[in-house]
Amino acid sequence: MVLLEDGTELNVVRTGNPGAPVTVVLAHGYALDHRSWHKVAAALSTDFQVISYDHRGHGASAAATKETATIEQLGDDLGELIEREVPDGHVVIAGHSMGAMAALAMAERRPRLFRQRVLGTVFVSMAASGASETTLAWPKALGKLVRELERAFGPIVRAVREKIEPTKTAGLRWWLFGDEPAEADVELTADMVWGHWPETVALFRPAVDRYDREAGLMVAGEKTVVAVVGDEDRLVPETDAAKFGGTPVVLPDAGHMLPLERPEELASLIREVAAGS
Repeated sequence: MVLLEDGTELNVVRTGNPGAPVTVVLAHGYALDHRSWHKVAAALSTDFQVISYDHRGHGASAAATKETATIEQLGDDLGELIEREVPDGHVVIAGHSMGAMAALAMAERRPRLFRQRVLGTVFVSMAASGASETTLAWPKALGKLVRELERAFGPIVRAVREKIEPTKTAGLRWWLFGDEPAEADVELTADMVWGHWPETVALFRPAVDRYDREAGLMVAGEKTVVAVVGDEDRLVPETDAAKFGGTPVVLPDAGHMLPLERPEELASLIREVAAGS
């Protein structure tokens, strides 16, 4: 755990070589946690120090409040995390969906730190507007179905819940993944999302909806920027990747969960940024 200035504890997982000249910081997406990056972290740990963490209000980190459930706060948290956990050397930040917005907010609010320490950023599956990003909060048809099931059967404990869970997971499989996801990836994602629903999803949705990406891009764009999207991403269209600077990378046969679906490709892109390519 890392204790931030305001007393919030962030769950931080450090792997790889602590003496490496470059540290990769992995920021996870909306309603997920650091586990979404576990394949990428493993691929990078032979050459870099890798830090993955849970945003406040997510995973094993301390709870967020209505006042602190903002992208700006997540950007401040990321900046403080880098200062405390990576006091020396250069950093590459890879952010997935909301984690990419946190990286933008950090660049906007801590420009000196960003310019001095960050080699570049990899934006993974980041929407150009909050409206598409937060459809994860509930695609209308899926959300309506699950809410009706839970309202009808909620008082009946385990047997009915076991019938609801496959419906919810099947919906997530279609919404967040490409055509042929690994079952373990779907189950992990379902565990993360349902662990944050409905409280965290509802708490952070206004922040994701209203965050203005343009100001952060002005600073982030001074360094290397790589924007990556899956060609089967139902939340983020391919055209969004071109709006974040640099040359967009579109990965075939992949959905929104690129850290799980395409970890080797993401690790390769992060290596290129670290090498100055």
